[in-house]
Amino acid sequence: MTLATTPAALRLIEQGRPLIDVRAPVEFAQGALPGAVNLPLMIDDERHQVGIAYKQQGQAAAIALGERLVSGEVKQARVQAWQAYLAEHPDALIYCFRGGLRSQIAQQWLAEIGVSRPRLDGGWKAMRQALCEHIDTAALQPMLVIAGLTGCAKTTLINQLDNGVDLEAFAHHKGSAFGRRPEEPATQINFEHALAKRLLALPAGLVIEDESRHIGNANIPLSFWKALQQAPRVRIEMPLDWRLSQIQQDYIIDLEQAYAVRHGVYKGWPLMQQQLSNALLRLGKRLGNARLQRLQRLQALAFKEHAHGNPQAHEAWLAPLLTEYYDPLYRYHLEKQRAVAPPEIHVGDWDSCLTAARQWNC
Repeated sequence: MTLATTPAALRLIEQGRPLIDVRAPVEFAQGALPGAVNLPLMIDDERHQVGIAYKQQGQAAAIALGERLVSGEVKQARVQAWQAYLAEHPDALIYCFRGGLRSQIAQQWLAEIGVSRPRLDGGWKAMRQALCEHIDTAALQPMLVIAGLTGCAKTTLINQLDNGVDLEAFAHHKGSAFGRRPEEPATQINFEHALAKRLLALPAGLVIEDESRHIGNANIPLSFWKALQQAPRVRIEMPLDWRLSQIQQDYIIDLEQAYAVRHGVYKGWPLMQQQLSNALLRLGKRLGNARLQRLQRLQALAFKEHAHGNPQAHEAWLAPLLTEYYDPLYRYHLEKQRAVAPPEIHVGDWDSCLTAARQWNC
Protein backbone atom coordinates (compact mmCIF):
# COMPACT_ATOMS: atom_id res chain seq x y z
CA MET A 1 0.00 0.00 0.00
CA THR A 2 1.29 3.44 -0.96
CA LEU A 3 1.04 5.97 1.88
CA ALA A 4 0.35 9.49 0.63
CA THR A 5 2.59 12.46 1.41
CA THR A 6 2.13 16.22 1.22
CA PRO A 7 5.05 18.64 0.66
CA ALA A 8 6.09 20.78 3.64
CA ALA A 9 4.73 23.99 2.11
CA LEU A 10 4.28 27.21 4.10
CA ARG A 11 0.77 27.64 2.70
CA LEU A 12 -0.31 24.85 5.07
CA ILE A 13 0.71 27.01 8.05
CA GLU A 14 -0.75 30.14 6.49
CA GLN A 15 -4.07 28.34 5.98
CA GLY A 16 -4.09 27.09 9.58
CA ARG A 17 -4.15 23.47 8.48
CA PRO A 18 -4.78 21.06 11.41
CA LEU A 19 -1.78 18.85 12.14
CA ILE A 20 -1.33 15.67 14.17
CA ASP A 21 2.11 15.51 15.79
CA VAL A 22 2.86 11.85 16.59
CA ARG A 23 6.19 12.62 18.26
CA ALA A 24 6.63 11.99 21.98
CA PRO A 25 5.29 14.63 24.41
CA VAL A 26 8.82 15.72 25.38
CA GLU A 27 9.57 16.54 21.74
CA PHE A 28 6.28 18.38 21.33
CA ALA A 29 6.97 20.46 24.45
CA GLN A 30 10.29 21.63 23.03
CA GLY A 31 8.58 23.00 19.94
CA ALA A 32 5.74 22.07 17.61
CA LEU A 33 4.38 23.34 14.31
CA PRO A 34 1.63 25.98 14.52
CA GLY A 35 -1.79 24.36 14.57
CA ALA A 36 -0.53 20.98 15.79
CA VAL A 37 -2.03 18.72 18.45
CA ASN A 38 0.12 16.11 20.16
CA LEU A 39 -1.29 12.58 19.76
CA PRO A 40 1.89 10.53 20.12
CA LEU A 41 2.67 7.14 18.70
CA MET A 42 4.85 6.53 21.77
CA ILE A 43 4.90 8.32 25.11
CA ASP A 44 8.21 9.54 26.55
CA ASP A 45 9.19 6.38 28.41
CA GLU A 46 8.38 4.13 25.44
CA ARG A 47 10.41 6.36 23.14
CA HIS A 48 13.30 6.27 25.61
CA GLN A 49 13.29 2.47 25.71
CA VAL A 50 13.13 2.20 21.92
CA GLY A 51 15.98 4.70 21.58
CA ILE A 52 18.20 2.60 23.85
CA ALA A 53 17.34 -0.53 21.86
CA TYR A 54 18.20 1.26 18.62
CA LYS A 55 21.63 2.33 19.89
CA GLN A 56 22.49 -1.00 21.42
CA GLN A 57 20.85 -3.51 19.05
CA GLY A 58 19.95 -1.69 15.83
CA GLN A 59 16.82 -0.65 13.98
CA ALA A 60 15.15 -4.04 13.70
CA ALA A 61 15.33 -4.64 17.45
CA ALA A 62 14.05 -1.12 18.14
CA ILE A 63 11.06 -1.59 15.84
CA ALA A 64 10.26 -4.96 17.43
CA LEU A 65 10.37 -3.43 20.90
CA GLY A 66 8.15 -0.58 19.79
CA GLU A 67 5.60 -3.04 18.42
CA ARG A 68 5.55 -4.86 21.76
CA LEU A 69 5.23 -1.67 23.82
CA VAL A 70 2.49 -0.19 21.64
CA SER A 71 0.19 -3.14 21.08
CA GLY A 72 -3.19 -4.44 22.18
CA GLU A 73 -5.26 -1.91 24.13
CA VAL A 74 -2.46 0.68 24.07
CA LYS A 75 -2.36 0.60 20.27
CA GLN A 76 -6.14 0.67 20.06
CA ALA A 77 -6.35 3.74 22.29
CA ARG A 78 -3.80 5.65 20.19
CA VAL A 79 -5.53 4.79 16.93
CA GLN A 80 -8.87 5.84 18.39
CA ALA A 81 -7.37 9.17 19.44
CA TRP A 82 -6.18 9.83 15.87
CA GLN A 83 -9.50 8.68 14.46
CA ALA A 84 -11.49 10.93 16.80
CA TYR A 85 -9.40 13.98 15.91
CA LEU A 86 -9.70 13.26 12.19
CA ALA A 87 -13.45 12.93 12.54
CA GLU A 88 -13.52 16.58 13.68
CA HIS A 89 -10.65 17.72 11.42
CA PRO A 90 -10.86 15.59 8.25
CA ASP A 91 -8.23 17.70 6.44
CA ALA A 92 -5.55 17.19 9.12
CA LEU A 93 -2.07 16.00 8.19
CA ILE A 94 0.20 13.67 10.16
CA TYR A 95 3.84 14.39 10.93
CA CYS A 96 6.78 13.13 12.98
CA PHE A 97 10.33 14.46 13.17
CA ARG A 98 11.42 13.73 9.58
CA GLY A 99 8.21 12.36 8.08
CA GLY A 100 9.60 8.87 8.43
CA LEU A 101 8.81 5.74 10.37
CA ARG A 102 6.54 7.04 13.12
CA SER A 103 4.19 8.97 10.84
CA GLN A 104 4.17 6.05 8.39
CA ILE A 105 3.17 3.66 11.16
CA ALA A 106 0.34 6.00 12.18
CA GLN A 107 -0.81 6.15 8.56
CA GLN A 108 -0.67 2.37 8.25
CA TRP A 109 -2.67 1.76 11.42
CA LEU A 110 -5.29 4.27 10.33
CA ALA A 111 -5.46 2.69 6.87
CA GLU A 112 -6.20 -0.65 8.53
CA ILE A 113 -9.47 0.82 9.85
CA GLY A 114 -10.30 2.55 6.59
CA VAL A 115 -8.97 6.04 7.34
CA SER A 116 -6.54 7.55 4.84
CA ARG A 117 -4.60 10.75 5.57
CA PRO A 118 -1.29 11.99 4.13
CA ARG A 119 1.81 12.63 6.17
CA LEU A 120 3.99 15.71 5.91
CA ASP A 121 6.92 15.00 3.61
CA GLY A 122 10.10 15.76 5.55
CA GLY A 123 8.06 16.14 8.72
CA TRP A 124 8.70 18.68 11.46
CA LYS A 125 12.27 19.25 10.37
CA ALA A 126 11.43 20.28 6.81
CA MET A 127 8.63 22.61 7.87
CA ARG A 128 10.74 24.20 10.60
CA GLN A 129 13.48 24.90 8.07
CA ALA A 130 10.95 26.58 5.79
CA LEU A 131 9.57 28.70 8.66
CA CYS A 132 13.05 29.85 9.74
CA GLU A 133 13.96 30.70 6.15
CA HIS A 134 10.81 32.79 5.90
CA ILE A 135 11.88 34.84 8.93
CA ASP A 136 15.19 35.55 7.20
CA THR A 137 13.33 36.55 4.02
CA ALA A 138 10.90 38.77 5.94
CA ALA A 139 13.86 40.54 7.57
CA LEU A 140 14.64 42.05 4.15
CA GLN A 141 11.35 43.96 3.94
CA PRO A 142 10.77 47.49 5.31
CA MET A 143 10.26 47.81 9.07
CA LEU A 144 9.21 50.59 11.42
CA VAL A 145 10.16 50.42 15.10
CA ILE A 146 8.02 51.91 17.87
CA ALA A 147 10.27 53.24 20.65
CA GLY A 148 9.66 54.98 23.95
CA LEU A 149 10.27 54.79 27.68
CA THR A 150 8.80 51.99 29.79
CA GLY A 151 5.07 52.46 30.25
CA CYS A 152 4.43 54.25 26.94
CA ALA A 153 2.01 51.51 25.81
CA LYS A 154 4.11 50.54 22.81
CA THR A 155 2.59 47.05 22.67
CA THR A 156 -0.93 48.49 22.76
CA LEU A 157 -0.04 50.71 19.81
CA ILE A 158 1.43 47.77 17.87
CA ASN A 159 -1.79 45.82 18.32
CA GLN A 160 -3.83 48.71 16.89
CA LEU A 161 -2.12 48.19 13.54
CA ASP A 162 -2.96 45.66 10.83
CA ASN A 163 0.76 45.25 10.12
CA GLY A 164 1.88 45.14 13.77
CA VAL A 165 4.07 42.29 15.00
CA ASP A 166 3.73 41.67 18.75
CA LEU A 167 6.94 39.87 19.70
CA GLU A 168 6.03 39.84 23.40
CA ALA A 169 2.84 37.89 22.68
CA PHE A 170 4.84 35.21 20.86
CA ALA A 171 7.29 35.00 23.77
CA HIS A 172 4.53 34.94 26.43
CA HIS A 173 6.51 37.65 28.20
CA LYS A 174 6.29 41.43 28.48
CA GLY A 175 9.95 42.00 27.86
CA SER A 176 11.29 43.15 31.25
CA ALA A 177 12.27 41.65 34.59
CA PHE A 178 8.62 42.10 35.59
CA GLY A 179 7.22 40.71 32.35
CA ARG A 180 6.69 37.07 33.27
CA ARG A 181 3.16 35.78 32.84
CA PRO A 182 1.31 32.97 34.66
CA GLU A 183 1.45 30.76 31.57
CA GLU A 184 4.63 28.97 30.58
CA PRO A 185 7.04 31.11 28.55
CA ALA A 186 7.39 30.12 24.92
CA THR A 187 10.28 27.90 23.94
CA GLN A 188 12.69 29.34 21.39
CA ILE A 189 11.27 27.06 18.72
CA ASN A 190 7.64 27.97 19.40
CA PHE A 191 8.55 31.67 19.49
CA GLU A 192 10.16 31.43 16.06
CA HIS A 193 7.28 29.43 14.64
CA ALA A 194 4.69 31.91 15.94
CA LEU A 195 6.70 34.80 14.51
CA ALA A 196 7.01 33.10 11.13
CA LYS A 197 3.27 32.38 11.01
CA ARG A 198 2.46 36.04 11.72
CA LEU A 199 4.91 37.18 9.05
CA LEU A 200 3.26 34.89 6.51
CA ALA A 201 0.00 36.78 7.03
CA LEU A 202 1.46 40.27 6.50
CA PRO A 203 2.24 42.31 3.39
CA ALA A 204 5.47 44.24 3.05
CA GLY A 205 6.04 46.78 5.78
CA LEU A 206 6.14 45.63 9.41
CA VAL A 207 5.68 47.70 12.58
CA ILE A 208 7.45 46.27 15.62
CA GLU A 209 8.14 47.39 19.18
CA ASP A 210 11.66 48.34 20.17
CA GLU A 211 12.90 45.31 22.12
CA SER A 212 16.14 43.92 23.45
CA ARG A 213 17.12 40.77 21.62
CA HIS A 214 16.06 38.66 24.62
CA ILE A 215 12.36 38.50 25.47
CA GLY A 216 11.83 36.14 28.37
CA ASN A 217 13.23 32.77 27.31
CA ALA A 218 13.29 33.67 23.64
CA ASN A 219 15.82 35.40 21.42
CA ILE A 220 14.81 37.33 18.31
CA PRO A 221 16.41 35.55 15.30
CA LEU A 222 19.66 37.28 14.40
CA SER A 223 18.74 38.34 10.84
CA PHE A 224 15.50 39.88 12.10
CA TRP A 225 17.22 41.54 15.05
CA LYS A 226 19.86 43.14 12.81
CA ALA A 227 17.15 44.49 10.52
CA LEU A 228 15.34 46.03 13.51
CA GLN A 229 18.51 47.89 14.51
CA GLN A 230 18.65 49.58 11.10
CA ALA A 231 14.95 50.43 10.86
CA PRO A 232 13.45 53.95 11.14
CA ARG A 233 11.76 54.78 14.43
CA VAL A 234 8.73 56.50 15.88
CA ARG A 235 9.23 57.49 19.53
CA ILE A 236 6.41 57.93 22.02
CA GLU A 237 6.82 60.54 24.75
CA MET A 238 4.32 60.53 27.61
CA PRO A 239 4.44 62.06 31.13
CA LEU A 240 5.34 59.97 34.16
CA ASP A 241 1.84 59.85 35.66
CA TRP A 242 0.40 58.55 32.37
CA ARG A 243 3.10 55.88 32.15
CA LEU A 244 2.57 54.85 35.78
CA SER A 245 -1.11 54.33 35.04
CA GLN A 246 -0.22 52.05 32.12
CA ILE A 247 2.24 50.05 34.22
CA GLN A 248 -0.28 49.72 37.05
CA GLN A 249 -2.73 48.24 34.58
CA ASP A 250 -0.26 45.89 32.83
CA TYR A 251 1.95 44.73 35.67
CA ILE A 252 -0.43 44.86 38.64
CA ILE A 253 -4.14 44.77 37.78
CA ASP A 254 -3.95 42.63 34.62
CA LEU A 255 -1.32 40.39 36.18
CA GLU A 256 -3.47 39.80 39.27
CA GLN A 257 -6.40 38.89 37.04
CA ALA A 258 -4.26 36.55 34.92
CA TYR A 259 -3.03 34.69 38.00
CA ALA A 260 -6.57 34.45 39.37
CA VAL A 261 -7.83 32.98 36.10
CA ARG A 262 -5.03 30.43 35.90
CA HIS A 263 -4.67 29.45 39.58
CA GLY A 264 -7.78 30.78 41.32
CA VAL A 265 -7.93 33.83 43.57
CA TYR A 266 -6.65 32.05 46.68
CA LYS A 267 -3.51 30.61 45.04
CA GLY A 268 -3.06 33.32 42.43
CA TRP A 269 -2.57 36.24 44.83
CA PRO A 270 0.54 34.89 46.63
CA LEU A 271 1.98 33.64 43.32
CA MET A 272 1.64 37.11 41.84
CA GLN A 273 3.33 38.65 44.90
CA GLN A 274 6.15 36.13 44.65
CA GLN A 275 6.70 36.91 40.98
CA LEU A 276 6.93 40.67 41.53
CA SER A 277 9.14 40.26 44.60
CA ASN A 278 11.50 37.94 42.73
CA ALA A 279 11.60 40.30 39.76
CA LEU A 280 12.76 43.13 42.00
CA LEU A 281 15.33 40.89 43.62
CA ARG A 282 16.74 39.91 40.20
CA LEU A 283 17.58 43.57 39.64
CA GLY A 284 19.49 43.72 42.93
CA LYS A 285 23.00 43.95 41.48
CA ARG A 286 22.04 46.75 39.12
CA LEU A 287 19.98 48.67 41.67
CA GLY A 288 22.54 48.47 44.46
CA ASN A 289 21.84 47.13 47.93
CA ALA A 290 20.50 50.33 49.52
CA ARG A 291 18.09 51.12 46.70
CA LEU A 292 16.96 47.49 46.48
CA GLN A 293 16.11 47.40 50.17
CA ARG A 294 14.21 50.68 49.91
CA LEU A 295 12.16 49.43 46.97
CA GLN A 296 11.52 46.10 48.70
CA ARG A 297 10.11 47.90 51.73
CA LEU A 298 7.88 50.04 49.53
CA GLN A 299 6.76 47.01 47.58
CA ALA A 300 5.88 45.07 50.74
CA LEU A 301 3.81 48.02 52.01
CA ALA A 302 2.08 48.25 48.64
CA PHE A 303 1.08 44.58 48.78
CA LYS A 304 -0.53 45.18 52.19
CA GLU A 305 -2.46 48.15 50.84
CA HIS A 306 -3.38 46.21 47.71
CA ALA A 307 -4.79 43.38 49.84
CA HIS A 308 -7.08 45.97 51.44
CA GLY A 309 -8.36 47.17 48.06
CA ASN A 310 -5.82 49.86 47.15
CA PRO A 311 -3.70 48.71 44.17
CA GLN A 312 -2.73 52.35 43.54
CA ALA A 313 -0.27 51.97 46.43
CA HIS A 314 2.17 50.26 44.04
CA GLU A 315 3.04 53.68 42.61
CA ALA A 316 5.26 54.15 45.67
CA TRP A 317 7.79 51.64 44.34
CA LEU A 318 6.97 51.74 40.63
CA ALA A 319 7.68 55.47 40.28
CA PRO A 320 11.27 55.36 41.63
CA LEU A 321 11.88 52.12 39.74
CA LEU A 322 11.03 53.96 36.53
CA THR A 323 12.81 57.24 37.19
CA GLU A 324 15.93 55.80 38.86
CA TYR A 325 16.43 52.61 36.85
CA TYR A 326 14.37 51.97 33.74
CA ASP A 327 14.28 55.50 32.33
CA PRO A 328 18.08 56.07 32.47
CA LEU A 329 18.66 52.57 31.08
CA TYR A 330 16.29 53.13 28.18
CA ARG A 331 17.66 56.60 27.41
CA TYR A 332 21.13 55.07 27.19
CA HIS A 333 19.72 52.45 24.80
CA LEU A 334 18.12 55.17 22.66
CA GLU A 335 21.39 57.09 22.44
CA LYS A 336 23.18 53.96 21.23
CA GLN A 337 20.45 53.40 18.65
CA ARG A 338 20.80 56.92 17.29
CA ALA A 339 24.43 56.18 16.45
CA VAL A 340 23.53 53.34 14.08
CA ALA A 341 19.84 53.71 13.11
CA PRO A 342 18.22 56.22 10.72
CA PRO A 343 16.82 59.43 12.27
CA GLU A 344 13.49 59.18 14.07
CA ILE A 345 10.69 59.98 11.64
CA HIS A 346 8.33 61.18 14.39
CA VAL A 347 8.43 61.99 18.11
CA GLY A 348 5.21 62.78 19.95
CA ASP A 349 2.45 61.62 22.23
CA TRP A 350 0.78 58.22 21.94
CA ASP A 351 -2.04 59.29 19.61
CA SER A 352 0.25 61.17 17.23
CA CYS A 353 2.62 58.18 17.10
CA LEU A 354 -0.27 55.87 16.24
CA THR A 355 -1.21 58.22 13.40
CA ALA A 356 2.41 58.37 12.21
CA ALA A 357 2.66 54.58 12.20
CA ARG A 358 -0.56 54.26 10.21
CA GLN A 359 0.62 56.86 7.70
CA TRP A 360 4.13 55.41 7.40
CA ASN A 361 4.96 54.95 3.75
CA CYS A 362 7.31 52.01 3.54
